[in-house]
Amino acid sequence: MNRQKMIRLLLLGLALALAGGGWRYFHHRDTEDETRLMLYGNVDIREVDLAFNASEHIDRVLAQEGDYVREGQLLATLHKGRLQARYEAAAAKAAAQKAVVARLEAGSRPEEIRQARANVAAAKARVRDARAIYKRTLELHRKEAASRQALDDATAALDTARADLKVAQETLALVIEGPRTEDIEEARAMLKAYEAQRTLAAEMLKDAELHAPTDGVIRNRILEPGDMATPQTPVFTLALTNPVWVRAYAPETALGKLAPGMRAGISTDSYPGKTYAGWIGFISPTAEFTPKNVETPELRTRLVYQVRIHACNPGNELRLGMPATVTIPLDQPRPAPGHTTPRCTDPENR
Repeated sequence: MNRQKMIRLLLLGLALALAGGGWRYFHHRDTEDETRLMLYGNVDIREVDLAFNASEHIDRVLAQEGDYVREGQLLATLHKGRLQARYEAAAAKAAAQKAVVARLEAGSRPEEIRQARANVAAAKARVRDARAIYKRTLELHRKEAASRQALDDATAALDTARADLKVAQETLALVIEGPRTEDIEEARAMLKAYEAQRTLAAEMLKDAELHAPTDGVIRNRILEPGDMATPQTPVFTLALTNPVWVRAYAPETALGKLAPGMRAGISTDSYPGKTYAGWIGFISPTAEFTPKNVETPELRTRLVYQVRIHACNPGNELRLGMPATVTIPLDQPRPAPGHTTPRCTDPENR
């Protein structure tokens, strides 16, 4: 009997202990669920297809798959022979037209004005000489000492000398006044056109180099030296290292607990025990069916809302498609409308 009672007491104590432990566990779990929300998703990043903005054969490819590249880094070049010649021709035309505009804007040179005045003086001298010859010939003709033909020749010579004087005077006036305004405007317009051609040729020459638009990792190297590059054919696929986020899905019952700007912790199976700082950057305004790669078949028909949690990834450890767990403390202050989005440079996110 004593032995049976002892066994009963032990069993009763064990049951009480299990009940107490279960109560503490579920009570503690319920308390955790009230103070934090856990979401599951995958790491997502943006990718960019990099292509030349020109059609030419590729000369050099300077990056390989997996290379980490910096913003502005040279990745590939095209053959530049024809593009360089086109730029030099356009630059020469612009320089020549610029000289034409400068000449027209400067007006006549002092030497040209002096030459025109000398031509007027010479024309006046010829008029005086022709007038004297005409008067002598007229007197001789009246005395019947000169023929009618001689008088006609003297008259024609005087008229010619007077016409030459008028031409010289008009030329002097034009030289003093300088080029016409319309001619200057035409020359300036031509200069703008040539300068535009030079700028276009310079841009085409610049397009013969492919630079990284931002920091990232070369994911695919598609073309090789000798291939024909076109704007429609990518040379590289660049995976951007910033921003990095986790694409997760929250049920409708959790929407009231979430707001853009709320801080979160991100963990992965690849680095156990390590938590990456993050924050909610986007909450979808529309519902969708749960993605098949996120939930079990029983939950696939439920409507959820996509949530994007931006992550601080200083060591580039978070990779595209990596499964991640997001923990969002619900007891944190709710960001006010128009709040400033947290950044990885903030002290608490370093």
